[in-house]
Amino acid sequence: MEDKEKIKSQISKLEEKYKDSGQDLSSYLDGLLHQRYLTYWDYIHLDTLLSLQVPRTHFPDEEIFIMYHQITELYFKLILHEQKQLVDDKSGNLDFFIEKVRRVNSYYKVLISSFSVMIKGMEREQFLQYRMALLPASGFQSAQFRMIELYATPLENLVHVSDREQLSPGVSIEDLYEHIYWKKGATDLATGEKTLTLKQFEYRYTPRLIRIAKQVENSTIYHKYLSLPKKQREDQALIDALKMLDMNANINWQLMHMGSAHRYLRKETGDIEATGGTNWKEYLPPSFQKIVFFPVLYTEQELNNWGKQWVDHMLNPDKSRGE
Repeated sequence: MEDKEKIKSQISKLEEKYKDSGQDLSSYLDGLLHQRYLTYWDYIHLDTLLSLQVPRTHFPDEEIFIMYHQITELYFKLILHEQKQLVDDKSGNLDFFIEKVRRVNSYYKVLISSFSVMIKGMEREQFLQYRMALLPASGFQSAQFRMIELYATPLENLVHVSDREQLSPGVSIEDLYEHIYWKKGATDLATGEKTLTLKQFEYRYTPRLIRIAKQVENSTIYHKYLSLPKKQREDQALIDALKMLDMNANINWQLMHMGSAHRYLRKETGDIEATGGTNWKEYLPPSFQKIVFFPVLYTEQELNNWGKQWVDHMLNPDKSRGE
């Protein structure tokens, strides 16, 4: 009897729901009657997902390379999912803020720890051969990672370190975008010529990235932090979470890429170029770029030494061990 009353109450609530939207509950119940049971594989489109790995060569490890990058892009999407909620939030709720940043850090933690799949999980000889079939594609062309940066901090903080002091007040979004740090990583410094990798990326994504930059011009995560009341800005849990995000996105993630580049692209007779022609030795080290999402959280000395110790260790592992 109790179950029947519960069902009756649920039907009544459904009638109200569909009545408010001008819909007929009976039609929806007919649809429910004929609808098939939902399966796991249909819900997550498993067959489609598993069909998206299409190697361009016969080397077995290329499939690992493809899947790893696809998984990475899914985690980037999760990060953006949390960032967008935080940027759109109008409540100013401190717990909400901390929770969203904590989730972003948890996704980065998985990404950083999973990079061993790239560093230790493929044969170097296979990589050096199948990579030639991927030109000029490059992980440099990940638009989602660029979006993560735009949601995190103002464009001024993403301008290449060599150009920041020359910025004039009121400079436009478009001008700031032209001096964004990652463009120099795919530009010949001697000639100023952009690589095809960069040209392709700009053609595909520049309008979208500039649109996002304008949408969040005064509402990035950094702006959200600065707009909090003083007491909330000084909350240690929030400060620790934001600093961890900076460390994850702007130091640890780059260092994982450097570890992979050192394994696959370095050799005693001279370094091998990355696919797409990006200058990874100049582009990846955090101490060269000094990209910091939340600079107000650090001392001047910390900013000056940003990522330096870690990069010294990567570039000179024997020296860092005292050998």
